[in-house]
Amino acid sequence: MVTIPGSGINSPSFWSTFQRVTFTLGRSVNQHFLLGKTAAIQQWRSEGRAAVWLHVPILQSRFIAPAAALGFSFHHAEADSSTLTLWLGQGPSRLPGYATHQVGVAGAVFDESTRKILVVQDRNKLKNMWKFPGGLSEPGEDIGDTAVREVFEETGIRSEFRSLLSIRQQHSHPGAFGKSDMYIICRLKPRSFTIELCPHECLRCEWMDLTDLAKAADTTPVTSRAARLLLYGHREGFEKIDLTMDQLPAVYTGLFYKLYHRQLPDSYKMMTGVD
Repeated sequence: MVTIPGSGINSPSFWSTFQRVTFTLGRSVNQHFLLGKTAAIQQWRSEGRAAVWLHVPILQSRFIAPAAALGFSFHHAEADSSTLTLWLGQGPSRLPGYATHQVGVAGAVFDESTRKILVVQDRNKLKNMWKFPGGLSEPGEDIGDTAVREVFEETGIRSEFRSLLSIRQQHSHPGAFGKSDMYIICRLKPRSFTIELCPHECLRCEWMDLTDLAKAADTTPVTSRAARLLLYGHREGFEKIDLTMDQLPAVYTGLFYKLYHRQLPDSYKMMTGVD
């Protein structure tokens, strides 16, 4: 992201990458800045640029209307800025949209020695049904870390990530401003057992027998299915249900990502002794 101190299109603060031009309105920009950009837009289009990205800090919001008059449209907004785009290429815009999904993560904290599982009832729900503690993942937060954090915040129970159990995908979610919602349930191992209920979020919290939860009528469908999945894994082996995590290097230098999949034998990971 680059700040534009002036209005000249030859300013070194302008930069392009992947056939796009990006600039941010700085504090020193005056009201005539965007009005003089018609020629610049024509030049960028003739150079084969695909798009212009305009970052507008909230205190510079008065420039949004002039930008719209030039053909810019909203792409997304953050707490302190908005981003507008202008497609310069042929045909309809092919720019990627902003985030269309929210990610919720729940922690199924299961104690194998007692067959007890941690469940809560939300205080602010219309129906007080048993479910796993959880919440929305923060930007840059790993799935397992979200599950562990949410469990601790709601119940005071410390836990450890073991695996990913299930993923629910739902579109036009009322709680996601009509966007799509991903709800991920993680299997966690308890590291403490004394419940310290958060009264602001939870109405009730208890360690419940896993079979009772699997048969309970006053629980959500996804919780019931996950409980039965855990019951199967506990009896037949968690390797039959777990999606384990492995960290791999990304194609971008210095970056890594986490890949979740069924457990892969080491011989297949290293391809040793495999024809």
